[in-house]
Amino acid sequence: MNSLIRLEIVRALRNRKFLFFSVIYPSALFLLIAGSADSTTEVGGTGLTLPTFFMVSMASFGALTAVLMGNGEQIAKERESGWVRQLRLTTLPGRGYVLAKTASAAVISLPSIVIVFVVAATVKDVRLDAWQWFALTGAIWAGSLVFAALGVAIGYLASGDAVRPITMIVYFGLSMLGGLWMPTTTFPEWLQDIARWLPTHAYAALGQAIEQSRAPHAQDLAILAVSFVLFTGGAAWLYRKDTLKA
Repeated sequence: MNSLIRLEIVRALRNRKFLFFSVIYPSALFLLIAGSADSTTEVGGTGLTLPTFFMVSMASFGALTAVLMGNGEQIAKERESGWVRQLRLTTLPGRGYVLAKTASAAVISLPSIVIVFVVAATVKDVRLDAWQWFALTGAIWAGSLVFAALGVAIGYLASGDAVRPITMIVYFGLSMLGGLWMPTTTFPEWLQDIARWLPTHAYAALGQAIEQSRAPHAQDLAILAVSFVLFTGGAAWLYRKDTLKA
């Protein structure tokens, strides 16, 4: 399994388009959104300045891009090409393939988080305590596993032709409605009520809690935990179903 993990990481690092959208794109969006923002203007209801708020949002968005966009489409293509079927003929256990995909996506998601932090600190002079930087990195990186499981589930749910539009709808829908591109306080009240129950909203809220030096809300932790269980359970069920078809 270690060999497969290394192979998946090398393949991801060689994919320039994937690296751009998962590593460079979130930092560019941060500069586009917060580059001209006043460093003292606060986002309503959060107590955070625009740069600190969008730093967490774009770091979360970058990790989401790496684990969701990378996993779903690649798995669907490998199913259609017969690569997954070939792997089943080896001694590699089924969970090994899923773990290799998740591990490689997690490795790629880490640079996207760190680069957004570096850009925010150097360009917008975002300053946090050392423990906050480490806690933010760990929380956003660990939280991305929720969406890595979703990517695996989509990869086994959709065919090669359908996986991209499905992934894009889920990707942009969760990003926008979850408040990664703009504060949910700007939404209509009914849309805010929906956003509060989305895993992306809870995901960004973890980082915001660390920036505010407070414990995360129990509801956000519960939403992420339930989402992880649902996504991993769905991925496992779809994997077994795909195995029976083979």
